[in-house]
Amino acid sequence: MMRVAVIDYGSGNLRSAQKALERAAAERAIEAEIVITAEPEMLRTCDRIVLPGVGAFKDCRDGLYAVAGLHEALEEAVRLKEKPFLGICVGMQLMARTGLEFGETQGLGWIDGVVRRLEPAPSTLKVPHMGWNSIDPSRDHPLLAGMNYGETAAHAYFVHSYEFLAENPADILATSQYGGTLTAAVAKENMAGTQFHPEKSQVLGLNLLGNFLEWRP
Repeated sequence: MMRVAVIDYGSGNLRSAQKALERAAAERAIEAEIVITAEPEMLRTCDRIVLPGVGAFKDCRDGLYAVAGLHEALEEAVRLKEKPFLGICVGMQLMARTGLEFGETQGLGWIDGVVRRLEPAPSTLKVPHMGWNSIDPSRDHPLLAGMNYGETAAHAYFVHSYEFLAENPADILATSQYGGTLTAAVAKENMAGTQFHPEKSQVLGLNLLGNFLEWRP
């Protein structure tokens, strides 16, 4: 049976992510155990890893590093053992080299880029960006398989005040529009992340999570 670790580091909609992953697995008849954990050893023995995140970049980064051995086990599992990884919202942003919320904070550095405050144009658009938006794929990828796109397709649910600016366009998996183009998803090698919340995105989100469970990078 596949085991998926949802990392508990004091941030994120853990139960929502767990339940959505369980539903996605059930819909595809995938035998999977979805475990919420802060145990480094679990990351070493699991098959896939999900890193949720809600709140400020610095707080989430500090929370991850505060759990003894957790950051090291995450690096080992994702970068050395190349286990499939999905970051959600701030969990995706932490993949960047640097975050600029409340000063400059070092991220995991897995994808070159910075996380900066949203600056939509016109400035009358509210920040945080909160609500449903269509997403536009930047390239083909297994995580996006079987989805329809555009204004009439299923939408994704966003809640964020900061955006991921990837330096290499090849790392951008999908974009969305909110007073300009923003990064909706990134992917590189065995790592992927979504700025939107798939666990709250109904049809689109369940499809993406199902694709993640079947993904063979």
